[in-house]
Amino acid sequence: MTDSHDAPDDAVELAHQLLDLARRGETERLTAYVDAGAPVDLAGADGNTLLMLAAYHGHADLVGALAERGADVDRLNSRFQSPLAGAIFKGEADVVTTLLEAGADPDAGQPSARGTAEYFGRTDLLPPV
Repeated sequence: MTDSHDAPDDAVELAHQLLDLARRGETERLTAYVDAGAPVDLAGADGNTLLMLAAYHGHADLVGALAERGADVDRLNSRFQSPLAGAIFKGEADVVTTLLEAGADPDAGQPSARGTAEYFGRTDLLPPV
């Protein structure tokens, strides 16, 4: 039997594992945890959610799966960056498309995805205004 003081460490370790699954794009494993009750908008200390990490690392299938499960596609991290801006910064066209189809706002965050696209010359990734 584990001591009740072990539970927070176990929860923190599980959260780190889930965030790592998002970074690696392990859709099947991560969505199984979410389907079993893990928070779909779980975030690390920096405010990066599962969806933000999946978007930033180019995992469009995982981004779509998390969005289908109710992940907030516009949730900003602690630096006020959106998943869409991160995907544009990384040049992840498939992720950008997936986020836009899920209703992501190109004007959310600081800088916004639209501002990021303009700054990095990637306006081709967003539909015209």
